[in-house]
Amino acid sequence: MSELPPKKPARKPSVKKTTATNGNATPVKPRKPRQPRAKAPSTTAPSQDQKTPRQTTPSQRVPSKRTIVTKKTSQPSKNSMKWPVLMILLVLLLSVGGWGYWGLLKPLSLPNTGYKLTITQGASYYETIEKMDKDGVIASPLLAKFYIRLTNPKALQTGTYLFKAPITLMKLLSQLAKGEGIMMNKMTVIEGTTFKQLRAQLAKNTDVKQTLTAKTDAEVLLALGLTETHPEGLFAPDTYIFPPNETDVKILKRLYQQQQSILRKAWAGRAANLPYKSAYEALIMASIVEKETGNKIERAQIAGVFVRRLQVGMRLQTDPTVIYGMGDSYNGNIRKADLLTFTPYNTYRINGLPPTPIALPSKAAIEAALHPAESNAVYFVAKGDGSGTHNFTDNLAAHNQAVQAYLQARKGNP
Repeated sequence: MSELPPKKPARKPSVKKTTATNGNATPVKPRKPRQPRAKAPSTTAPSQDQKTPRQTTPSQRVPSKRTIVTKKTSQPSKNSMKWPVLMILLVLLLSVGGWGYWGLLKPLSLPNTGYKLTITQGASYYETIEKMDKDGVIASPLLAKFYIRLTNPKALQTGTYLFKAPITLMKLLSQLAKGEGIMMNKMTVIEGTTFKQLRAQLAKNTDVKQTLTAKTDAEVLLALGLTETHPEGLFAPDTYIFPPNETDVKILKRLYQQQQSILRKAWAGRAANLPYKSAYEALIMASIVEKETGNKIERAQIAGVFVRRLQVGMRLQTDPTVIYGMGDSYNGNIRKADLLTFTPYNTYRINGLPPTPIALPSKAAIEAALHPAESNAVYFVAKGDGSGTHNFTDNLAAHNQAVQAYLQARKGNP
């Protein structure tokens, strides 16, 4: 056999045995030891049938495949992180809510005489809040604006408001939204006032916006949109409440509508067999009754006298119609010449009713004209004793005696 190569110091290589053929042996070269390949660690655990190959050299050993367990570090859960955030939000909400609650319900610091606030036409809530802030009435305009935005109230009503302590911001804004607290003006139209006197009363009122001052009575009726040709008696005497800067047109329209409503209802429920051809004639009679007496109890009696005179064809012969016909020439006294002077209103000279009312009759006078007292009296004269009442008689002789009694009473009661 041939000689083997010299031995290496590390280890003896394994030699495969050979079989001789025909008695000759062929030497086999030894193989170099294979270097084991390093395999990537498997993500799955090896099965039981698989075996880890044994390493040939210590320096090239590959650790056996083991399941690597990664330990998770403890982290806070999502729920545990939410609680601090929720607590912060809750504190903020409570703080804002408390601030808003206290700001809305805290009494405002107002002057002892109250706080006057004028709302002009078209003014907004934000502009009004800014004005109140400048006046030192509210401490937080931002809160007031937020409350207005939240409640979304209707548009502001024009006028001058008066707010008195104690009052909170919430109540003040609520009253503004409802139009409460507006300083209203009062005007009393006395029963028996003439239209001329009513116009003068309106013109002198500084709280009334004047638009009719330079107009004639006919132009006033046109401005009011009325079809009547004479204004007397068309407006109801009463006490009227109105906001500042109300126009004279609006006030007169209101008076007109009220009088027409009263007359319409009274005419619908009138007594039977009255000598009036229309509700307007009843209005004329009511104005005469109104001027003849200031005693409410006697209105129906006087209306009865005039109704019976019309029914029998007698002239009314009532002094107030003479005075109205005299106009500005009346100086407080009626002379015999005045009774004889013809005017369309002088019922000593004309038959029936005058052409228009002679004053603004009250509701009571209208009711009396349409529900006159029943009796036989066709005359009456004042008692002259200061009571404001009259003596009623049914014949001329008795009437003349009543007149003499009146003259005697006047002498004793100058």
